[in-house]
Amino acid sequence: MTLIVTCLVFVFPMLWMLSTSLKPLSETMRAPPHWIPEELALSNYVETVRYIPFWTYAKNTLLISVLSAFGMTLSSALVAYSFTRLEWPGKNLLFALTLTTMMVPYPVLMVPLYGLFRNLGWTGTTLPLWVPNFFGGAFNIFLLRQFFQRVPSSIAEAMMLDGASELEIFRRIYVPLAKSALSVVAFFQFVYSWNELLGPLLYLTEQKSFTLALGLQAYEGQLGGTEWHYLMAASVLTTLPIVILFFLLQRGFLRGLSSVSSLDA
Repeated sequence: MTLIVTCLVFVFPMLWMLSTSLKPLSETMRAPPHWIPEELALSNYVETVRYIPFWTYAKNTLLISVLSAFGMTLSSALVAYSFTRLEWPGKNLLFALTLTTMMVPYPVLMVPLYGLFRNLGWTGTTLPLWVPNFFGGAFNIFLLRQFFQRVPSSIAEAMMLDGASELEIFRRIYVPLAKSALSVVAFFQFVYSWNELLGPLLYLTEQKSFTLALGLQAYEGQLGGTEWHYLMAASVLTTLPIVILFFLLQRGFLRGLSSVSSLDA
């Protein structure tokens, strides 16, 4: 019963968003509010993509999210492999310093990062939103390192006896065994980039480069008021790809948990 109540609490905003997106404007502000629209306004979705450059925002967001997920997954996996397999001076100290960066809040870094990207001439472009992800992330490095440590070292040692390089061992052994963990890192980074507002708000200046989060935030204040039925329709269209992606990858996540336990056997 507790789980059902908890699920309802989390699902309630999404259900209300869906309900509002199907109402005409006159019903969205009715008091007391009602769940089921008296007049089903499916045209809200058509009018939304006409009213704002929705597909331009979606294209920008998709590009940034894909590049961010790819860069974060690749770089974090390589760094985690280095911390796991390779022996070099100061490895443990540098790993500890990497973990301490998770305690630094993003607002502390905003000003120096903005100054850096401004000097590089990147402000007004999408580069600051995805290029830094090609340098890895502390949490993802930690997650993948913990997974890589479960891989039996005897497999890599056998390949080294056959003359395989470290990069080949990483590509042929660690990457296939860590597909589930890599998919988790890629999914989390994709969702974070898809929903991020603060970064685009800092660096993007032209509407043609806006992301969905920034575009909807700007749209909310247009014309001196908010057309809630259109805004909720746009929010549903923005959320839907993430929901679909989660359900498509859900089975892979569960398979990944079972593969982790099998490595200990």
